[in-house]
Amino acid sequence: MHPAPSLIVFTVLSGLGMGMIAWVGLGLGDWDHNFGWVAGFLSLAIGGIGGVASAGHLARPERAWRAFTQWRSSWLSREACLMVAAKVMFMLYLALWLLFGIEFKLIGWLAAALAMATVYATAMIYAQLRTVPRWSGTPTPFLFIVLSLAGGLLATGSIKGFTGGDVPVLYSLAWLTVAAGSTVWWTQQAAGARRGLHGSSMETATGLGGIGRVKMLEPPHTGSNYLLKEMAYQVGRARAFQLRKVGAFLGFILPLVLVLVALGIGPWALLIALVCHIAGMMALRWLFFAEAEHVQALYYGMR
Repeated sequence: MHPAPSLIVFTVLSGLGMGMIAWVGLGLGDWDHNFGWVAGFLSLAIGGIGGVASAGHLARPERAWRAFTQWRSSWLSREACLMVAAKVMFMLYLALWLLFGIEFKLIGWLAAALAMATVYATAMIYAQLRTVPRWSGTPTPFLFIVLSLAGGLLATGSIKGFTGGDVPVLYSLAWLTVAAGSTVWWTQQAAGARRGLHGSSMETATGLGGIGRVKMLEPPHTGSNYLLKEMAYQVGRARAFQLRKVGAFLGFILPLVLVLVALGIGPWALLIALVCHIAGMMALRWLFFAEAEHVQALYYGMR
């Protein structure tokens, strides 16, 4: 699939923002007002930037509001509705906490649940596509949720350190380790998810299976088209391997080291770890889209 920059920014930043909302809603800040103001603003802002970026992939961005109207049948619409619900509930939680001093934890937990439901809905936009086995035949929703929580913890943890709280080093180490392991697991699952996972083949793609095995003599046409550009994007193995190494190093290995360093030099190390993690997630999310193979590519003889 064509790795559109708007989709990469959207999925990474919206996941990060929702992860921050989840951790703040679960009470990571220990009811510190300085932490609440900063973490609340940044989580809403980062999630908002991600949401706005998603409109960049639309042919008519001014019609993005229509995404809220098809929630009965569309995961994209459900994601939009859940994101708004999570932010409204989170703002209510912050208002009661920061303006009135009311400790209403149930609202925070509900905001956290809605935030994770939003990430799940984002993942299901891709996981529901049975025509893309790398997404539908792998634990895509689980991966999105784990990465959202890992990045959100790095962000909220660094804010907590800068506002005078204790840096959650052990939690950050644990979640980064889980996120790294989940990414490796998902990648292995994706490598085994072939186009024929759901019964698709050259024979079914051309409709000529009734006469025997089909072999491409010539391509359907000599030029490119929209389907080949969007649904049959090709990335070289060497490039994918190098980019995966960069993503693993920036996304997990370096942040793990920096989190350990945070024990000595404080929240600055955690902030740098967050920046590295975001850069690594951008690289891995580019591969998430670029390596996804749509079964329609079989019609063009691309295996």
